[in-house]
Amino acid sequence: AHGAHVGVGEYKPTINSEDYKEGIVGNSPVMQEVFKVIGQVTASDVTVMITGESGTGKELVARSIWKHSHRANKPFIAVNCAAIPDNLIESELFGHEKGSFTGATAQRIGKFEQCDGGTIFLDEIGDMALATQTKILRVLQQGDIQRVGGTETIRVDVRIIAATNKDIEEMVRAKTFREDLYYRLNVVRIRMPALREREIGRASCRERV
Repeated sequence: AHGAHVGVGEYKPTINSEDYKEGIVGNSPVMQEVFKVIGQVTASDVTVMITGESGTGKELVARSIWKHSHRANKPFIAVNCAAIPDNLIESELFGHEKGSFTGATAQRIGKFEQCDGGTIFLDEIGDMALATQTKILRVLQQGDIQRVGGTETIRVDVRIIAATNKDIEEMVRAKTFREDLYYRLNVVRIRMPALREREIGRASCRERV
Protein backbone atom coordinates (compact mmCIF):
# COMPACT_ATOMS: atom_id res chain seq x y z
CA ALA A 1 0.00 0.00 0.00
CA HIS A 2 1.18 3.52 -0.71
CA GLY A 3 3.07 4.79 2.26
CA ALA A 4 2.74 1.57 4.19
CA HIS A 5 5.76 0.26 6.00
CA VAL A 6 6.53 -2.85 7.93
CA GLY A 7 7.88 -2.55 11.44
CA VAL A 8 10.27 -4.88 13.15
CA GLY A 9 8.39 -7.77 14.73
CA GLU A 10 5.60 -7.99 12.14
CA TYR A 11 7.21 -10.84 10.23
CA LYS A 12 6.98 -14.50 11.18
CA PRO A 13 10.35 -16.05 12.05
CA THR A 14 10.63 -18.10 8.85
CA ILE A 15 14.41 -17.86 8.43
CA ASN A 16 17.48 -18.55 10.50
CA SER A 17 18.30 -15.12 11.85
CA GLU A 18 21.88 -16.16 12.63
CA ASP A 19 22.58 -16.13 8.88
CA TYR A 20 22.08 -12.38 8.66
CA LYS A 21 24.23 -11.12 11.54
CA GLU A 22 27.22 -10.11 9.38
CA GLY A 23 29.09 -8.68 12.34
CA ILE A 24 26.10 -6.74 13.70
CA VAL A 25 26.25 -6.60 17.50
CA GLY A 26 23.39 -7.92 19.63
CA ASN A 27 21.69 -11.18 20.60
CA SER A 28 18.66 -9.74 22.36
CA PRO A 29 15.09 -10.39 21.19
CA VAL A 30 14.86 -6.97 19.54
CA MET A 31 17.99 -7.71 17.48
CA GLN A 32 16.70 -11.16 16.54
CA GLU A 33 13.67 -9.41 15.11
CA VAL A 34 15.92 -7.04 13.13
CA PHE A 35 17.69 -10.08 11.64
CA LYS A 36 14.33 -11.64 10.73
CA VAL A 37 13.29 -8.52 8.81
CA ILE A 38 16.65 -8.49 7.01
CA GLY A 39 16.02 -12.08 5.99
CA GLN A 40 12.58 -11.26 4.64
CA VAL A 41 13.60 -8.24 2.55
CA THR A 42 16.49 -10.04 0.85
CA ALA A 43 14.00 -11.99 -1.25
CA SER A 44 12.69 -8.93 -3.12
CA ASP A 45 13.76 -5.51 -4.39
CA VAL A 46 11.63 -3.62 -1.87
CA THR A 47 13.07 -0.26 -0.82
CA VAL A 48 14.27 -0.18 2.80
CA MET A 49 14.69 2.72 5.22
CA ILE A 50 17.04 2.09 8.16
CA THR A 51 16.86 4.49 11.08
CA GLY A 52 18.84 4.72 14.29
CA GLU A 53 21.64 6.52 16.05
CA SER A 54 25.12 6.78 14.55
CA GLY A 55 27.18 3.69 15.26
CA THR A 56 24.26 1.24 15.42
CA GLY A 57 25.31 -0.70 12.31
CA LYS A 58 23.03 0.71 9.62
CA GLU A 59 25.56 0.13 6.84
CA LEU A 60 26.18 -3.43 8.08
CA VAL A 61 22.44 -4.08 7.77
CA ALA A 62 22.41 -2.67 4.22
CA ARG A 63 25.39 -4.85 3.26
CA SER A 64 23.72 -7.92 4.73
CA ILE A 65 20.57 -7.27 2.69
CA TRP A 66 22.66 -6.92 -0.47
CA LYS A 67 24.86 -9.94 0.24
CA HIS A 68 21.88 -12.27 0.65
CA SER A 69 19.84 -10.85 -2.26
CA HIS A 70 19.78 -11.81 -5.94
CA ARG A 71 21.90 -8.68 -6.56
CA ALA A 72 24.86 -10.05 -4.56
CA ASN A 73 26.95 -10.60 -7.71
CA LYS A 74 26.54 -6.93 -8.68
CA PRO A 75 28.05 -3.85 -6.97
CA PHE A 76 27.23 -2.50 -3.53
CA ILE A 77 28.07 1.20 -3.26
CA ALA A 78 27.69 3.22 -0.06
CA VAL A 79 27.35 7.00 -0.30
CA ASN A 80 27.48 9.20 2.81
CA CYS A 81 25.21 12.09 1.78
CA ALA A 82 26.34 14.18 4.76
CA ALA A 83 30.00 14.01 3.71
CA ILE A 84 29.54 15.40 0.19
CA PRO A 85 28.91 19.14 -0.37
CA ASP A 86 25.52 20.03 -1.90
CA ASN A 87 27.19 21.41 -5.04
CA LEU A 88 28.96 18.10 -5.70
CA ILE A 89 26.50 15.42 -4.66
CA GLU A 90 24.54 15.33 -7.93
CA SER A 91 27.77 14.85 -9.88
CA GLU A 92 28.78 12.12 -7.41
CA LEU A 93 25.47 10.27 -7.73
CA PHE A 94 24.52 10.88 -11.36
CA GLY A 95 27.81 11.79 -13.04
CA HIS A 96 28.49 14.77 -15.29
CA GLU A 97 29.42 15.63 -18.84
CA LYS A 98 32.68 17.31 -19.79
CA GLY A 99 32.36 21.08 -19.49
CA SER A 100 29.10 20.95 -17.54
CA PHE A 101 30.58 23.16 -14.80
CA THR A 102 33.89 24.76 -13.87
CA GLY A 103 36.38 22.00 -13.21
CA ALA A 104 34.48 19.35 -15.19
CA THR A 105 37.41 18.57 -17.47
CA ALA A 106 36.19 15.08 -18.40
CA GLN A 107 33.03 13.02 -18.38
CA ARG A 108 32.32 11.35 -15.02
CA ILE A 109 30.23 8.25 -14.47
CA GLY A 110 28.19 8.57 -11.28
CA LYS A 111 27.45 6.05 -8.56
CA PHE A 112 24.06 5.05 -9.98
CA GLU A 113 25.58 4.06 -13.33
CA GLN A 114 28.48 2.29 -11.61
CA CYS A 115 25.96 0.41 -9.48
CA ASP A 116 23.70 -0.75 -12.33
CA GLY A 117 22.19 -4.10 -11.38
CA GLY A 118 23.36 -3.71 -7.78
CA THR A 119 22.44 -1.94 -4.57
CA ILE A 120 23.17 1.65 -3.56
CA PHE A 121 23.16 2.63 0.11
CA LEU A 122 22.32 6.29 0.68
CA ASP A 123 23.50 6.94 4.21
CA GLU A 124 22.35 10.09 6.06
CA ILE A 125 19.74 10.80 3.41
CA GLY A 126 18.21 13.36 5.78
CA ASP A 127 21.17 15.63 4.90
CA MET A 128 20.34 15.61 1.19
CA ALA A 129 19.25 18.89 -0.43
CA LEU A 130 15.70 19.08 -1.76
CA ALA A 131 16.90 19.47 -5.36
CA THR A 132 18.81 16.19 -5.13
CA GLN A 133 15.87 14.50 -3.38
CA THR A 134 13.80 15.27 -6.49
CA LYS A 135 16.29 13.41 -8.68
CA ILE A 136 16.34 10.41 -6.34
CA LEU A 137 12.55 10.34 -6.60
CA ARG A 138 12.86 10.22 -10.39
CA VAL A 139 15.14 7.17 -10.17
CA LEU A 140 12.58 5.40 -7.98
CA GLN A 141 9.62 6.36 -10.18
CA GLN A 142 11.11 6.04 -13.66
CA GLY A 143 14.32 4.04 -13.28
CA ASP A 144 16.47 6.54 -15.13
CA ILE A 145 18.95 9.37 -14.59
CA GLN A 146 20.56 12.23 -16.47
CA ARG A 147 24.17 13.23 -15.93
CA VAL A 148 24.75 16.83 -14.81
CA GLY A 149 24.98 18.94 -17.98
CA GLY A 150 23.67 16.08 -20.12
CA THR A 151 20.47 15.48 -22.07
CA GLU A 152 20.68 11.72 -22.51
CA THR A 153 18.33 9.65 -20.37
CA ILE A 154 20.16 6.64 -18.97
CA ARG A 155 18.28 3.61 -17.66
CA VAL A 156 19.53 2.20 -14.37
CA ASP A 157 18.42 -0.88 -12.44
CA VAL A 158 19.45 -0.15 -8.86
CA ARG A 159 17.98 -1.12 -5.52
CA ILE A 160 18.03 1.78 -3.06
CA ILE A 161 18.52 1.32 0.67
CA ALA A 162 18.46 4.56 2.65
CA ALA A 163 19.44 5.39 6.22
CA THR A 164 19.31 8.36 8.55
CA ASN A 165 19.95 9.21 12.19
CA LYS A 166 17.51 12.13 11.98
CA ASP A 167 13.80 12.24 12.79
CA ILE A 168 12.74 11.85 9.16
CA GLU A 169 9.01 12.18 9.92
CA GLU A 170 9.64 15.54 11.58
CA MET A 171 11.62 16.63 8.50
CA VAL A 172 8.65 15.71 6.31
CA ARG A 173 6.37 17.81 8.53
CA ALA A 174 8.84 20.71 8.35
CA LYS A 175 9.00 20.29 4.54
CA THR A 176 12.77 19.83 4.57
CA PHE A 177 12.33 16.29 3.23
CA ARG A 178 9.99 15.48 0.35
CA GLU A 179 6.91 13.59 1.50
CA ASP A 180 6.59 11.67 -1.78
CA LEU A 181 10.22 10.54 -1.56
CA TYR A 182 9.71 9.56 2.08
CA TYR A 183 6.86 7.23 1.11
CA ARG A 184 8.91 5.73 -1.71
CA LEU A 185 11.86 5.03 0.59
CA ASN A 186 9.93 4.00 3.70
CA VAL A 187 8.32 0.84 2.28
CA VAL A 188 10.00 -1.37 4.87
CA ARG A 189 11.40 0.28 7.97
CA ILE A 190 14.19 -1.21 10.06
CA ARG A 191 14.74 0.66 13.30
CA MET A 192 18.17 -0.08 14.75
CA PRO A 193 18.13 -0.06 18.55
CA ALA A 194 20.92 1.82 20.31
CA LEU A 195 23.66 -0.44 21.69
CA ARG A 196 22.39 0.19 25.22
CA GLU A 197 18.96 -1.19 24.25
CA ARG A 198 20.13 -4.48 22.81
CA GLU A 199 19.95 -6.60 25.94
CA ILE A 200 16.51 -5.56 27.18
CA GLY A 201 13.45 -7.77 27.37
CA ARG A 202 11.03 -8.38 24.53
CA ALA A 203 8.14 -6.49 26.16
CA SER A 204 10.08 -3.25 26.35
CA CYS A 205 11.45 -3.81 22.85
CA ARG A 206 7.98 -3.88 21.41
CA GLU A 207 7.18 -0.57 23.02
CA ARG A 208 10.19 0.94 21.27
CA VAL A 209 9.47 -0.46 17.83
